[in-house]
Amino acid sequence: MTKGTMNRRQMNRRDALKLGLAGAGGAVAMPFFARNGLAAEPIKLGSLLDGTGALGLEGKRMIETTEYTVELLNKAGGLLGRPIKLIAYDTQSNMQLYTQYAQTLALKDKVDVIQGGITSASREAIRPIFGRSKTLYFYNTQYEGGVCDRNVFCTDSTPAQTVNHIVDYALKNWGKKAYIVAADYNYGHITASWMTKFMKDGGGSVAGTDFFPLDVTNFSSAISRIQQAQPEIVLSALVGANHSGFYRQWDAAGMKGKIPMGASVFGLGDELTTMDTSTTNGILTCYGWYNDLDTPASKAFVAGMQGKFGADVTDLSELDTATYEGIMFWAEGVKKAGSIERDAVVAALESGITIDSPTGKVTMDPGTHHTIRNTYLARPKDRKWEQLAAFPDSFPADTGGACDLVKNPRMNKQFTPDLKG
Repeated sequence: MTKGTMNRRQMNRRDALKLGLAGAGGAVAMPFFARNGLAAEPIKLGSLLDGTGALGLEGKRMIETTEYTVELLNKAGGLLGRPIKLIAYDTQSNMQLYTQYAQTLALKDKVDVIQGGITSASREAIRPIFGRSKTLYFYNTQYEGGVCDRNVFCTDSTPAQTVNHIVDYALKNWGKKAYIVAADYNYGHITASWMTKFMKDGGGSVAGTDFFPLDVTNFSSAISRIQQAQPEIVLSALVGANHSGFYRQWDAAGMKGKIPMGASVFGLGDELTTMDTSTTNGILTCYGWYNDLDTPASKAFVAGMQGKFGADVTDLSELDTATYEGIMFWAEGVKKAGSIERDAVVAALESGITIDSPTGKVTMDPGTHHTIRNTYLARPKDRKWEQLAAFPDSFPADTGGACDLVKNPRMNKQFTPDLKG
């Protein structure tokens, strides 16, 4: 992923977020209710996302999606006859700010729901805070899977819905021997474990695995190790702006045409518009949505975002549609419960609510609090996504049925793949 430059409009939004002011969605929505004479106490939606820092590129679009979706709900009359007030903080890709602002939202602002977190590290920094404060939390990012916590709903895809298809394609078309490169935190480590499990389950092997902190930018030694190992496949779970250097250095080393690559995160930023096609073409990915998905709902979402934020919004990803889905699932839960009270909304969501999304039909799985969704296998081709396969109604979690929050509502753990076999 690459780090984008911020224009004046984005800098103004960042300054507002740092001050903890309502995001643009709240600012636009409140006059709407005033014009309609509604003086009801607003429902408060808290947002914690990285508007700046190493993940600012991805966070910026998620922030915009949050504003856009809140505005849509407010224009439709809000929830339960009340407006939605967005209270947003820019966490600046900083774990200390995540915990600081999480406590502010839960204890001072007393929001009714939290939507936010990008990295798994940020999620695990704030998840216990919301558990203790009994503040409902939605995590709307593609991640390594396995979180089983009744206070948390995860709306984006997991390895059981995506990485398995990447590995399956690689084993059938490229070979049986892989090398894994991944980010050095819980997302990278657990995703690498899933990659290893899927390789072994399919009769393959892993020649080596390298982990890199998010600030690493030089991958020459890693590329040398891969060359020495002579794998038939490279699998990447690299994350963030600095790690985008790997793909350019891999291409520059002449490896692009020698060993094919599948990646669990590549393309969630603006890689297709900022990198050379010689670097991006052919990297295999699998996500719950691509920005050129040819459906009316998908096109309407892109058009709506561009109408609000400008025609240059061309790098939308499943991080953004999952953000939309997180807010819309919460809204449907509130409507069905007739209440914003946490336990009532959780019970409503556990009834198996389905929404129509830009990604297609999406259902909340009652037992795991993850989404059953469509996923798509695709690779870049000349700055567009070439779709190879679609997988309807993909189930969210590979926990062997161990995560069932309806039967075991007190369960609070994260399941990881068993590699002993």
